[in-house]
Amino acid sequence: MSYMQMVLGYVVGYAIIGLVLLPLYYRLNLTSIYTYLENRFGRNAYKTGASFFLLSRVIGASFRLFLVANVLQIILFDAYGIPFWVTVTITILLIWLYTFKGGIKTIVWTDTLQTLFMLIAVGVCIYTISDELQISNLFSYVADNELSKTFFFDDVKAGNYFWKQFLAGAFIAVVMTGLDQDMMQKNLTCRNLKDAQKNMFWFTIILVIVNFFFLALGILLTDYASANGIDAHKDQLFPIIATQGTLGLATALFFLLGLIAAAYSSADSALTSLTTSFSIDILEVEKRKDKTAQEKIRKKIHIIFSFILIATILIFKYFIADASVIAKIFTFAGYTYGPLLGLYGFGMFTKYAVKDKIVPYICLIAPVLTYVISHYSQLKLEFDFGFFILVLNGALSFLGLWLIRKKE
Repeated sequence: MSYMQMVLGYVVGYAIIGLVLLPLYYRLNLTSIYTYLENRFGRNAYKTGASFFLLSRVIGASFRLFLVANVLQIILFDAYGIPFWVTVTITILLIWLYTFKGGIKTIVWTDTLQTLFMLIAVGVCIYTISDELQISNLFSYVADNELSKTFFFDDVKAGNYFWKQFLAGAFIAVVMTGLDQDMMQKNLTCRNLKDAQKNMFWFTIILVIVNFFFLALGILLTDYASANGIDAHKDQLFPIIATQGTLGLATALFFLLGLIAAAYSSADSALTSLTTSFSIDILEVEKRKDKTAQEKIRKKIHIIFSFILIATILIFKYFIADASVIAKIFTFAGYTYGPLLGLYGFGMFTKYAVKDKIVPYICLIAPVLTYVISHYSQLKLEFDFGFFILVLNGALSFLGLWLIRKKE
């Protein structure tokens, strides 16, 4: 439940997106939000920002799809002797088929339907497990549970210290939504700025509520496993309960479909946004006059990124061990989104130009320094930055840009 500390930080982050970033993007009428960096600093900064987005999105989408493929493997495909790489390929192929045909408008509609189905699945699972555990009042049960402790102010060195997670949540929301081409591409499909801000407002309210119910479901699953002698933890908790518990086939099926919907609602649009960003920001296909040639390039890029996702997921299979997927997503986000945070922060809160040719080096050095500082602070001082490494990385990137500013 300590994750709710980050969720409260999200509220601040989304307020910044709605009041600061969205007006900027609408005013500049951007196709790619990273062209702001070109206008502000220069071509190298633009390419660097787009490249870090591509890296971040590949890793984030791969982690989410890894979770789905792993659950499918445990529940279904292991019994038939189907190898994991086949499961992953099928998962990517399903996404590829309809994103390849539909584009961003199809993504917006399918995202809506997938999210709705995910919420229905969570409701069904909570109801079924509550009935199994004979819980009459979910809110009282969660409040009285020893796992429900939410706020941690005691140990400033701990990774779950309130102000670390709260500030990390605010900045994670800014970078993973406000500085993410995929997420902003959806918001920029709104008719005008007012509608986009209204969409962000309601999204924030729903996000807080949905996260609470997800965490409540986690408590119910943990107690159910304990009561039934099931040894399962973290991301394998439900798939093992579904196969060994007494919840019934219907509940397991609802959960599985809800999980697939949750992951696909981000992964499908990620594949489209990766294609768009690489085509526009890196290859600059819009400069080609031949529309047919542009379309052929986009199709090739779409296929290439499909294979990149498959390869990345298979790498995760052998290195992720038993770590929580969401923890891995936020940890990697701290390293890959940090330079973007520094670039946009420096661009919006100072009036300095920078030595554009040096920007890529600053954005590469900052994550390395972040890792070194984080590693040795935990080793020598027992100080765990946790997800706050994003803020550290962004600050180091900002400092590096300050050092290469043009004083004139």
